[in-house]
Amino acid sequence: MTGFTMTIDGRSAEALGTFDVINPATGEVAEQAPDASREQLDQAMAAAQAAFPEWRRDKEARRKALLAAADLMFARSEEIGRILTLEQGKPLHDATMEVVGAGVWLKYYARLELPREIIQDDGAAFVEVVRRPMGVVAAITPWNYPLLLATWKLAPALLAGNTVVLKPSPYTPLSSLKLGEVLRDVLPPGVFNVVTGGNDLGAWMTAHDVPRKISFTGSVATGKRVAAAAAPDLKRVTLELGGNDPAILLDDADPAVVADKLFGAAFQNNGQVCSAIKRVYVPEGLYGDVVEALAAKARSVKVGNGLEEGVQYGPINNRPQYERVSELVAEALAKGARAAAGGKPIDGPGYFFEPTILADLADGSRIVDEEQFGPALPIVKYTDLDEAVARANGTHFGLSGSVWGADAERAAEVAGRLECGTAWVNTHLALAPNQPFGGFKWSGVGVENGPWGLYGFTELQVIHRSRL
Repeated sequence: MTGFTMTIDGRSAEALGTFDVINPATGEVAEQAPDASREQLDQAMAAAQAAFPEWRRDKEARRKALLAAADLMFARSEEIGRILTLEQGKPLHDATMEVVGAGVWLKYYARLELPREIIQDDGAAFVEVVRRPMGVVAAITPWNYPLLLATWKLAPALLAGNTVVLKPSPYTPLSSLKLGEVLRDVLPPGVFNVVTGGNDLGAWMTAHDVPRKISFTGSVATGKRVAAAAAPDLKRVTLELGGNDPAILLDDADPAVVADKLFGAAFQNNGQVCSAIKRVYVPEGLYGDVVEALAAKARSVKVGNGLEEGVQYGPINNRPQYERVSELVAEALAKGARAAAGGKPIDGPGYFFEPTILADLADGSRIVDEEQFGPALPIVKYTDLDEAVARANGTHFGLSGSVWGADAERAAEVAGRLECGTAWVNTHLALAPNQPFGGFKWSGVGVENGPWGLYGFTELQVIHRSRL
């Protein structure tokens, strides 16, 4: 029997079936998670729907509940972080900080205002525009940051007055189950429900007749299926999908200055970040120095079990992703790319792969054109800046990008030409709860975070009072 239970209507809920949760550092079963039935999903949706009228009524009570939830995240960060490391693989310090980050997001939204806008106030009428909650939100989250990305949805949805049913990835369900358990003490029954299962459960959720909003983070392919499932019922959707983020170095960039930042932004969470740097475009005159600086960094880091002291990077989270990264790297090497560092899986148990820097390859290679989502970074040479920008934009993706150079104004001008939701200058992955996050093209629909993310969980209503 699993030690983790779902949360339905504020109570612990077991399931008739379970599924294995693999520890990616060992490749072995770490725990079992409940496999929700369709009937249990119906129960969770019904509980959320029943809780909605009362929950939407008292904004101050919602604020207090979110603040209490944030305090629980801070107080229990290491406990929940250990669960997260066990199932996700990231180092314990990083996992603990993810839980802390979840608390930061909850606290930010607890203090955010929902504006009422007066658009007419005269002898004829008093007209104001207000934002109303939608109802039940179905939240579906990925395996790379299961807790942080859950609170990106949970915090604004709850503040707006909605109730939530959360489904985490089947690769990382345990930390979300724990989140549901912990928050039972501060959220009224039915306000936040957590159910776990595989792809069938996600399909049931998106087609279910109760939710009025689906907030999904994951792959482009699955995001398209979510949008198609939501369309017949005209459910509102926010889709945060994949990215193939380019970094462009200008000819005045100093490799010694930027290499560590580039590496950190490419390999954070072992490269398993939708908005991490996925490809680097370098002018011909700097190419050798940049490749070697990044390769030296890759050779210096410690990879291992996230529960071990001093580990900087853990395993790839799951076998399908491990096999995909292995395939993309092997294919690039077979077609003439050079591994300046790494280039192959690490012998032993678990899904470990050497931090890899690939040189002497170009657009047209799958690892350049596609999202690798792992610890392998291609470095691409360019001779003409306009061509580099065109190549950076020449993809269906449009999540994020960055430009690096000594002249910040020039770098900002180039960054403004990138077709993406966030364009950084001399940094990357600088995210904050008050900063909107979303993508162009196939990288998403709508945004998360900041007041803009909050508005995505509301409908506009006009209150028009005649004075005639």
